[in-house]
Amino acid sequence: MSADKPAHLEATFPHPCQDHVSCLADVLSRARAAFDARSLRLTELRLRVFTQIAASHHAIGAYDIIDRLAETGPRLAPVSVYRAIEALMAAGIVHRLESRNAYFACHANHPGERQHVILSCGRCGTIAEIDDAGVFTALDAMASAQGFVPDARIVEVAGSCAHCLATGA
Repeated sequence: MSADKPAHLEATFPHPCQDHVSCLADVLSRARAAFDARSLRLTELRLRVFTQIAASHHAIGAYDIIDRLAETGPRLAPVSVYRAIEALMAAGIVHRLESRNAYFACHANHPGERQHVILSCGRCGTIAEIDDAGVFTALDAMASAQGFVPDARIVEVAGSCAHCLATGA
């Protein structure tokens, strides 16, 4: 971390040259714990799908997952991959990037019921989550003022991460 960058910046958006092996090991460990805590089975297929999703800090579509898995085994039916993704989302270890109909691994260590603002870099494709309860409090207040009760609140912000801005990527 550089002296001129706040500590939270490094934690939110990993440096593009970071060693992703330890990061992947951490999310795999949390995935196993999340499934165990919910008395769910982390099946071989779920693990394979999760590994593809967690392979980077980017969002990936279901058909891209199918293509990647087909490189090392038989081509899976889309319904099988979507069911695995649903189980991973139910366990709170995968989230959906609504604007791109793609999925990303939760690299933030937070309870599954907690909502986060999703930041999506349009230059490098990195996805990050930040915890800002104030955003959701403000949304609820605005909705309530209109006599509206939200069923879901999804906040995605597209832009450019600090690393891309610094390098002019």
